[in-house]
Amino acid sequence: MVKKTGKIHYRCGGETLDIKQIFARNRKRRGRSRYLLSVDVTVISGKQEIPAKIVCVRNRSNRKDWLAILSTDTTLDETEIIRLYGRRWDIEVFFKTCKSVLKLSSEYHGLSYDALTSHVSIVFARYIFLAYLNRMETDERSFGDLFYAVVDELADITFDHALSLIVSALIDSVREIFHATDEQITALMNDMLFRLPVHLRKCLCAA
Repeated sequence: MVKKTGKIHYRCGGETLDIKQIFARNRKRRGRSRYLLSVDVTVISGKQEIPAKIVCVRNRSNRKDWLAILSTDTTLDETEIIRLYGRRWDIEVFFKTCKSVLKLSSEYHGLSYDALTSHVSIVFARYIFLAYLNRMETDERSFGDLFYAVVDELADITFDHALSLIVSALIDSVREIFHATDEQITALMNDMLFRLPVHLRKCLCAA
């Protein structure tokens, strides 16, 4: 993430500009594009010049604001840069939470390597437990049991069941309209079954 400050400059289009000037002087993308601006720059670090790409995106917290992401791998496209930064940001939030909330840096002050390793492992285990509870209580993707509870109700009826319903409806219609007796209906069914293909006959007999 690039800080929007006038103290850091980049070479862009033959000029030395800060990030705000770069954003103001270049044409932004409109519509529902994932990013507002993508521009190739050169990062000046002492005597070294590093080619880079700056991608500006909308700030989700404030739609009128924008954020700038810098990548020194200029072969990546804008979508991949945004995706990779999103993954890196999750890691930053993880370490921030461990240090500020779970007391990674302040709870233990020993000098033993084994003790420090154990402390870090305990703090990370705390985070895992809390993240799991948060996922199970707030994230709809964790409602797996609910899905399995209703999946049978949402499933389509089988072919055998559908065929049986059609035949039953046909028999009821014949009985009501033509006042057919049970013997006549049985004879009709036997004759119809005899004329059907073998696989359909098996399905009806099983149903």
